[in-house]
Amino acid sequence: MSPVNERRERERADRHRLIVTAARELAEAEGWEAVTTRRLADRVEYSQPVLYSHFNGMTGIVSAVALEGFEALAAQLRGAREEATGQAREEATGQAREEATGQAREEATGQPQEGVTGPPVAGKSGKASPLGAVCQAYLDFASTRPAVYQAMFVLPTELKFASDETPASMRACFDEFVACFRGDDEPRELSAEVVWSAVHGMAVLSGSGRIPPALQEERVGFLVSRLAE
Repeated sequence: MSPVNERRERERADRHRLIVTAARELAEAEGWEAVTTRRLADRVEYSQPVLYSHFNGMTGIVSAVALEGFEALAAQLRGAREEATGQAREEATGQAREEATGQAREEATGQPQEGVTGPPVAGKSGKASPLGAVCQAYLDFASTRPAVYQAMFVLPTELKFASDETPASMRACFDEFVACFRGDDEPRELSAEVVWSAVHGMAVLSGSGRIPPALQEERVGFLVSRLAE
């Protein structure tokens, strides 16, 4: 590619990012009903034909905002799952060490050791389990970035779910739920779909004031504990 063409490609990519950022910021400030191609053209100081050279109307712009949202959500879910998984491993290691010490003392003294119990069921309840952490991170994203979440899951877009055409970042979000279930849990993807459906319902209902947002962590704990039974 010639230097001139490379420069044009960079300028086009910069315009693309500028338009997407302007749409997201306007939606966050005034709601998606305020986002029009005319408003965006004024905001980015380009003509409407320039916008249409990048996107096939508002649906294309909403799709671009949604795709950025999926990238951010995937990273947030991954971070939450990995942190919770690390904590769970540390707790399991500590408990195993405590049990081994208790068993050694019992063998040495012939007396049962108080306070030594069997291992807890991993991920049985609460935010500390990987699944609970992923659910809570999902709800946190939806509550702190409602305009982006609306673009991702409510507004019409060009993005394909559950398809060979599904973008990698969208699949990565779903895979974080799947990763919370053991390999011998059957079927993992069905379990992930049910959990995702549940937390999406929580996000939408709490975001619209239908259920109290303050009880989200309690709802997550209830959901995760029932799945572990």
